[in-house]
Amino acid sequence: MKFVSTRNSKLEVSGAQAVVKGLSEEGGLFVPAFFPEVSADELNSMRDMSYDERAAFIVGKYLPELAGDLNEYTKKAYARFDGDPAPLVMLEEDLGILELWHGPTHAFKDIALTLLPYLLTGSKKSLGRTEKTLILVATSGDTGKAALEGFSGVAGTDIIVFYPVEGVSKLQKLQMMTQKGDNVYVAAIRGNFDDAQTAVKKIFTDKAFAAELKTHGTELSSANSINFGRLVPQVAYYFSAYLDLLNEGKIADGEKVNFCVPSGNFGNILAGYYAKRMGLPVGKLICASNKNNVLTDFIGSGKYDARREFYKTTSPSMDILISSNLERLVYELSGRNDELTALRMASLGKTGSYEITEPELDALETDFWAACASEEEVADTIADYFDEYGYIADPHTAVGLCVRDKYIEETGDDTVTVVLSTASPYKFVDSVLKDIGESVGADELDNLKKLEEVTALPLPETLGELTKLPVRFTDVIDPKDAPETVMNYVKK
Repeated sequence: MKFVSTRNSKLEVSGAQAVVKGLSEEGGLFVPAFFPEVSADELNSMRDMSYDERAAFIVGKYLPELAGDLNEYTKKAYARFDGDPAPLVMLEEDLGILELWHGPTHAFKDIALTLLPYLLTGSKKSLGRTEKTLILVATSGDTGKAALEGFSGVAGTDIIVFYPVEGVSKLQKLQMMTQKGDNVYVAAIRGNFDDAQTAVKKIFTDKAFAAELKTHGTELSSANSINFGRLVPQVAYYFSAYLDLLNEGKIADGEKVNFCVPSGNFGNILAGYYAKRMGLPVGKLICASNKNNVLTDFIGSGKYDARREFYKTTSPSMDILISSNLERLVYELSGRNDELTALRMASLGKTGSYEITEPELDALETDFWAACASEEEVADTIADYFDEYGYIADPHTAVGLCVRDKYIEETGDDTVTVVLSTASPYKFVDSVLKDIGESVGADELDNLKKLEEVTALPLPETLGELTKLPVRFTDVIDPKDAPETVMNYVKK
């Protein structure tokens, strides 16, 4: 399997090279040269597999050079989860919730980031690479902790995470500031997630910076979803959810299923698009946004315009105006036109906007539907689903549930729909307590225990212990100082 850059289709690399590099030299994202097919017979053969076996099968379609080790990798990665890594909870005959937060950091990012260290080290081994790999991450909350946890103590790697100083929840911040490990470093950035992400992408495309790193025996890679090694494990849970629906008799063989996905950087829903291109019977991919509704506007109009007010919401992992993974979809919509994709991304960087053509918009709307949820609607959804079903959702999941309800109301489509649940409600305990009519105290631990008492949802031990851990990382920097910060860490 070969991979090409969205901004230079002539550049071909192997899957292992794509995972190790993370980002192409000209700033493009690596995509597979073609979408591997999963036949009806292969899909049927996966029905009796465990989740880790299903994941190994799907990842192996893209990374065949690792095929001999993938079953071992997925088994080790998902042994860190509390039971099934991606359990499907049915609230109604036509509504399921895919819970993706039963991993070590209690966010959907764990699905990919517990596996990525194995994919990276395995790829380096297959290529005969021995240099140290520095993982560089910008996070809007969950990716940072999941990446830190995944790479902590992994030989031959270091990891640096940047997060917006006021753009994550208190619990997300505490998770990162208390991270254990000798090969980890965390710093807050003055600004929002887009500022952090832009700073990191500039470092990746700075050839002089890369050359200096090389003198210290270090090469950059990414744990953000710009790295295909982050993206591909996410494709697997779409297949797994479909197979669970089949096994539970909720759908017939070959029947289409809709997926509603809370979306920020577009990686999670893009994985669903990849699953559909591989042959999974997917109907609509419903893109759910919060008040930062740049994706809603794009899917509705074909114009991507980040020149708008930025809002801090109760779903901070979606507080994003520049969705990096959208580039991969735009590349496909353009007929894999690398020059046009490069021009559009340059326009985004220079003017904050770009626009696709009418035929491209028609193709986009064939697969996708989009809407957004206000802060008031998110709060009401959390309360309503708790009252009606006894189900407690975090604000990101509530965005998805709200938009799913809007989709049904607008279209009348009664296709079975799976809403992706992306984080434990405990990670946003203050918001959730308030939304279900409970008082919020000053002590974080007391609030966590209160949510457990009210909802009967078991409090994860790792979150309950957070307030007792020593704070290790308190640095706050300007985005322009990110390169110096990284280099100082490497030199130390």
